[in-house]
Amino acid sequence: MIEIIYQDDDIVAVNKPSGIKVHRGVYDSRRERFMLQLVRDQVGQHLYPVHRLDKPTSGVLVFALNPGAARSLAKTFARRQAQKTYLAVVRGYIAEVGEVDYPLRRSDDGEKLIKEPREALTRYLRLDTAELPVAVGRYPTGRYSLVQVMPATGRMHQIRRHMSHLRHPVINDRQYGDNKHNRFFSEELNCRRLLLAATELRFPHPRSREITCLTARLDADFTQILEQMEWQKAVPQDWRFCPVEVI
Repeated sequence: MIEIIYQDDDIVAVNKPSGIKVHRGVYDSRRERFMLQLVRDQVGQHLYPVHRLDKPTSGVLVFALNPGAARSLAKTFARRQAQKTYLAVVRGYIAEVGEVDYPLRRSDDGEKLIKEPREALTRYLRLDTAELPVAVGRYPTGRYSLVQVMPATGRMHQIRRHMSHLRHPVINDRQYGDNKHNRFFSEELNCRRLLLAATELRFPHPRSREITCLTARLDADFTQILEQMEWQKAVPQDWRFCPVEVI
């Protein structure tokens, strides 16, 4: 069962697990599970996708429940009126605060880059750091940062590509990341998921236009990394993992 964060007559918001695509692509197997069908079957209603999360990214995912809400939310995201907040673990000690203003070409599954570069802006805030007494790669210790990331635009793989551009790739990013650090987290820390989560989403409700704030708790794998790095206090309480009974 998928955890439902919020539901009314116009929208349903869920906590998307890492490892599931939002909807089927052209080359995807019919046997693969997708959020669109899983949530549709769970709530028993037709769903309208209005935004997306990468397959390995977890967190807040909203679907519209009727055409009017879908049109309204599509305009909200297109006009950048939705404020997205992510939590990421990256390699190295990133600057305390900063932004990446680096245009990105549209990516087709990260392999083929097409069309001209488009504006892409990402702001970030470092929440904490950790240094592990383990040689990873060419350095005698492993250094990592916990980062709050606020993308101002919504390009494909934007956060992952921007962090890689800064030479601070997201941990367990097999497409843009550092294989040595990915292997360390997988084999030594027992964490294989991409350490990127959409923790908060703010947007005008499609009917009332009141600001709606939705949060998604981190899963057990992400939380155990916070504990191993002693980062629990750096994360808001309502983002932390808590076993819940899903509906």
